[in-house]
Amino acid sequence: MHKFNGWDRPILTDSGGYQVFSLANNRKLSEEGALFQSHIDGSRHMFSPEKVMDIERSIGADIIMAFDECPPYPSDYTYAKKSMELTHRWLDRCVARLAETPDKYGYTQNLFPIVQGSTYKDLRVASSQFVASQNAAGNAIGGLSVGEPEEMMYEFTELCCDNLPSDKLRYLMGVGTPWNILENIALGIDMFDCVMPTRNGRNGMLFTSKGIINIKNKKWAFDFSVLDDGIPCETSNFYSKAYVRHLFVANEILGLQIASIHNLAFYLWLVGEARKHILEGDYASWKNEMCLRLKERL
Repeated sequence: MHKFNGWDRPILTDSGGYQVFSLANNRKLSEEGALFQSHIDGSRHMFSPEKVMDIERSIGADIIMAFDECPPYPSDYTYAKKSMELTHRWLDRCVARLAETPDKYGYTQNLFPIVQGSTYKDLRVASSQFVASQNAAGNAIGGLSVGEPEEMMYEFTELCCDNLPSDKLRYLMGVGTPWNILENIALGIDMFDCVMPTRNGRNGMLFTSKGIINIKNKKWAFDFSVLDDGIPCETSNFYSKAYVRHLFVANEILGLQIASIHNLAFYLWLVGEARKHILEGDYASWKNEMCLRLKERL
């Protein structure tokens, strides 16, 4: 994949565990794995932990996510416990498969286990401790940001971080909004992924250093100020709000491209600022001020 797309930095591949959750109507779970029925031609495909590890190795990922089941929110305790135990057994098989197969392209391919346990404290603690015992290069927290209230997400993120080693990367999967990221950094998270910058950008939502803009609103039709002069991005500092709104109204795909690039630049700026304030020792006060500002609808 590095050679294919020209990216000479780390690549992370997910295992399909989230699709086990999101495509629940198209799959059947068993101890062996997840049997999916294709939405294209109806053909059936079994994804076992072993097969998923082989696929992620072949893609060439530097970080390979373990195959897990992500339970829906809410889940009853019995289901959540059964799901977590299945995830742990699948993790054992993922570890064994990677141990018996070599790194494919001359560099280390690292497995990250995933903590599950829904919104039950004892399950989250048990899963975090089981994951920590694997002594992996990094550990992930899954099964949050799937519909639960934000405060609950923060509560369980903190609980997991308290039980995962602080000297290993901690990755919160599927999160999130700019303020979610800042709050979870404060709780001990190092890594995030989310479709939000590009998906919301394609729908006209721009995250800026001053707040949120719905660029399709008529109020921007004659606003010739740039998208965001508060971040160092040529795209954000060049195109006017009026012009980008025009592109959206005219159904020009360039508008979606500009919005996506801007949002990605904003997210990169935001975490860069977070790092700076952590080093300067004033992260908590800066974070509290920024979260209020970032949620404001302009």
